[in-house]
Amino acid sequence: MDTKHTISISEARKRIFEIADEVQQPDTHYVLTENGKPKAVILSAEEFESLLETLEVMEEFPDLEKDIQEVERDIKSGAFENYSTLEELLEKEGFLVADKSKQTYGVSNKVHSAGRKRTRKTSRK
Repeated sequence: MDTKHTISISEARKRIFEIADEVQQPDTHYVLTENGKPKAVILSAEEFESLLETLEVMEEFPDLEKDIQEVERDIKSGAFENYSTLEELLEKEGFLVADKSKQTYGVSNKVHSAGRKRTRKTSRK
């Protein structure tokens, strides 16, 4: 559902609070016009952040579709087993990786008995 509303800037000025509420719905935005020409767009902050994030990913991985297909082929063929692990990549970059196999976690099984409160004896003279 791609709900687009086109209204003039002066109309938007009158209805700004209503518009701010409406754009919170998924895929809803307003195109504001001046003299009949698009001038600005209003969309939710969440939708805006999502668009920015998508652009970042597209810049970082321009061939993402091709990369996904390659990985899918590697999974089917078993070639993915030759991929480096995260730990190997981190070590290669000089990060220290803790050996988790030696670390133990848990709750002590020792039972602690509650100590008695001691009162201080005062001497009376």
